[in-house]
Amino acid sequence: MRRMRPATKICALAALGLALGIGQAAAQEKTFELKLSHWVPPSHPLQKAMEEWGAAIEHDSGGTIHYKVFPAQQLGKAFDHYDMARDGIADVAYVSPGYQPGRFPIFDASNLPFMVSNAKAGSAAIDEWYRQYAATEMKDVHFCFAFTHDPGTFHSRSKKIMVPADLKGMKIRPAHAIIASLVTELGGTNVQAAAPEVRDILERGVADAVTFPWGSIPLFGIDKVTKYHMEAALYTTGFVWIMNKNTYAAMSPRQQKVIDDHCNAQWAERIAAPWADFEHAGIAKLKAEPGHEIYPISDAQLAQWKQAAGPVLKTWADGVKKRGGDPDAVLNSLKADLAKANSGY
Repeated sequence: MRRMRPATKICALAALGLALGIGQAAAQEKTFELKLSHWVPPSHPLQKAMEEWGAAIEHDSGGTIHYKVFPAQQLGKAFDHYDMARDGIADVAYVSPGYQPGRFPIFDASNLPFMVSNAKAGSAAIDEWYRQYAATEMKDVHFCFAFTHDPGTFHSRSKKIMVPADLKGMKIRPAHAIIASLVTELGGTNVQAAAPEVRDILERGVADAVTFPWGSIPLFGIDKVTKYHMEAALYTTGFVWIMNKNTYAAMSPRQQKVIDDHCNAQWAERIAAPWADFEHAGIAKLKAEPGHEIYPISDAQLAQWKQAAGPVLKTWADGVKKRGGDPDAVLNSLKADLAKANSGY
């Protein structure tokens, strides 16, 4: 039998001691089962992303933090997910802050038209940017990270939307409050509905068109009730992953570190990347479906849309000022982080 060298023996004993120490610490800790809530279908890329995030935490916590994912509004409506995390109905929730107009004006900068061109690196940039504001604007939850989806556009039932003037008189389901402001500025009427209800309002004629990312059109069945799709990167929607404060506070310092290690820009990009690929692939998927017209717009028409977004930017800036913020500083810092990540528009 080979004898173990002294140095090797010491390293082995140290590793064993470390493992035993972690095991003993874990044995003394409270066990948690986190309720992770979202409002998209289980077939959405976010379901797998949440499972991978939860599994990584479970592994790194030594099995003291378990998880269960509740998809498709099982614990509550999409609009309520921030308050669900705040109140402990969910321990962790996927939130679209833009669903609540005026409540999170700083974060809404990430929802401004023609802001983000790349959802992957762009998500990490948005996360890094918002960390300086999250503790104040979302102070009643534990902020985990922020991210975005691949750029979305207009999808219509009855006509092509080419230029801003085409929205006049139309009933539009906006992605969030910023797009709702744009629709109002251009003479359209907003029809509020969370993503899972969009097909229904289009099918019933309550709405004429929707702003949505591409891959989610077939996923939510919206391809069955739309025909015209503007091929332009009009906007993105920013999201946050947040946690109930009391749940986090009840954890041991070691467990909190595990959570912190999974609440960062790296995880923001890791969550966003497969979703971005999924949404972008939706363009080709819709082009291959019969009965759909995917059409480009000219540079001149794109310039009209950018000009039309000017009043929306002012409305957003006024909202930040009302909360005591500096809109120029907020916007400049976001643009700087996006530029560093080569993800600005």
